[in-house]
Amino acid sequence: MTGSDVSRPAWMERVADQLALDTPEYFRTFAPPVGWHRRSAVLMLFAPGAPGVPGARGEQVLLTERAPHLRSHPGQVSFPGGRMDPEDETIVRTALREAQEEVGVAPGDVDVVLTMPELFLTPSQNSVAPVLAWCPVPSPARVIDPNEVARAAWVPVADLVDPARRFTVTHPLGYRGPGFEAEGLFVWGFTAMLLSSLLDIAGLALPWDEGREVPLPDRLASPGLRS
Repeated sequence: MTGSDVSRPAWMERVADQLALDTPEYFRTFAPPVGWHRRSAVLMLFAPGAPGVPGARGEQVLLTERAPHLRSHPGQVSFPGGRMDPEDETIVRTALREAQEEVGVAPGDVDVVLTMPELFLTPSQNSVAPVLAWCPVPSPARVIDPNEVARAAWVPVADLVDPARRFTVTHPLGYRGPGFEAEGLFVWGFTAMLLSSLLDIAGLALPWDEGREVPLPDRLASPGLRS
């Protein structure tokens, strides 16, 4: 699907313009080592509110909750995504393939806007490429692979920018970072940092109380989950 015939939100073009001008501090700070070959991708898929999609109001983003038995980040909220396979021609192909395998998003229904600068996740030793995309006609969120995903949900952007739903997450090991609570999901770590950065770049973020601290829930507080 090409972008020429799709009505993307204006803020997506702002993100593309801003990233073309400068790399934000978050992406510079966590840039992967030069020549790093262990690569992954996540699909940051947004869509309009649509009839038949539970909770739809305004624009939405697709988030998943990882299965609780996974060795890496069990129970954590994330974007659809995963490791780049040898068969993947591009990192965008990785993001689209993983989204289809995990939550049934057909690649042909996705309008890819841009690939954001890659980020290095120290705990998993992965370079992660966030792929920003638009789905003009979303389907209800569903789980295709329960071995990977416990839940999928379309989360209203209005909830993510609501100051009452934002806070600073504190981890027992000393981590501090942005957090969100929406659609019954506790969003923290890499996903929350990426969302927070995107909302800032897009000009969508509202002032929120960064001094409001919320401890990470015990079920997520494993040292291996530090992001």
